[in-house]
Formats: sequence, structure tokens, C-alpha cells
Amino acid sequence: MAEPLNLSSLKPAQDRKTRKRIGRGLGSGKGRYSGRGIKGQKSRSGSHKMRAGFEGGQMPIYMRMGKLRGSTSKDAMPIGPFRTSTAPVNVGSLDRFADGAEVTPESLVEQGLLKNTKTDVKLLGNGELKKKLTVRVHAISASAREKVEAAGGTVSLLREPKVKKPKHAKPKPPAAKAAPAEEPRSEEAPEAAEE
Repeated sequence: MAEPLNLSSLKPAQDRKTRKRIGRGLGSGKGRYSGRGIKGQKSRSGSHKMRAGFEGGQMPIYMRMGKLRGSTSKDAMPIGPFRTSTAPVNVGSLDRFADGAEVTPESLVEQGLLKNTKTDVKLLGNGELKKKLTVRVHAISASAREKVEAAGGTVSLLREPKVKKPKHAKPKPPAAKAAPAEEPRSEEAPEAAEE
């Protein structure tokens, strides 16, 4: 039978873990420097709250590693091996559609060619196409467009392609003007002064 609960029988449900008491004199075993050694970053207060990957001011490993080539602007994100935010689908994989079917991002998900419709779809020209299809995707390569239209299909883009800015052409130096040819001077015979 459990003993009655009163002020004299109160106790915690779990035994309290004894905390290591540091800085309580040399006889305690953790006095003087409190187990932190002498000087240095880790002897200071707050030194054990460093962010993940911090290497004491040394250039961290994730910054020392090689970078991928190319632009890292927002337009080029996400940064990846192909630097593209489109899901590629090849022309050769469209043979699973019935002749005359409409190819859209939703139908590509149904056929298992895409995981979801969150990213834009770009049709690439790898493979052969023998069926007449109506293709509606976000982007398409020139070779893929040729193959779809050669099979009798049509292509329409769900998003207008970005217009690339022309590269700044260096101004040509102005052509040097040719100096006008000097007219030959007519040398008049000196008049005889003496008579």
C-alpha cells in the first residue's frame, strides 16, 4: 500500500542528476580554470555557441571547395550541374501517348514522366517521334520542335520565352579620313627681269 502523500513524504518522480559544480575551489577538482584550460577562445564565455561549420575564423571547407562555373545570379538559380529550373522531357518518351493526344505537364505526370508540375517543362529533341501530338509545354528546343512538326503535330508554349539581351558590341573605330590629294602646283616660268 502506498504511503499517504504529505509534506514530509514529497519527493521528485526521478532522482536529480548531480551537476558538476565548477569553480568551487582547488580542492573540488574543478577549481581555478574550471576545466577550460588557460586563455584561448574556448575558455571564454559564450564560446560553445558557435554556428555549424565555424572553423575559428579559418576559411571554412564549404568556401574552400571548388565552385561551378557560370553566373550565380537569381536568374541562374538553382545552382546545379545544368543551372536550369526546368524539368527535361525527351521527344522519344512521348511515344507512350496515343495518336492525336494532347501533351501537357499534367498529362506528363499521369504518364509518370514527371514527378509534379511545380517546375517548368522543357521538351528536348533526343529520340524519334512518329505520332501526331499537340504539345503544350513551357519551353522547347529547336530540334524537338522540328521533330514534332515533322510528325504532323503542333507546338504551343505556356510561357513566352525570355528575350536575351544583346551583348554589347564594341563600337568600331571611325575610319580614318583619307587626306585629299594635293593638286600639282603649276610652276610658272620665272619672268626674265633683265631685258
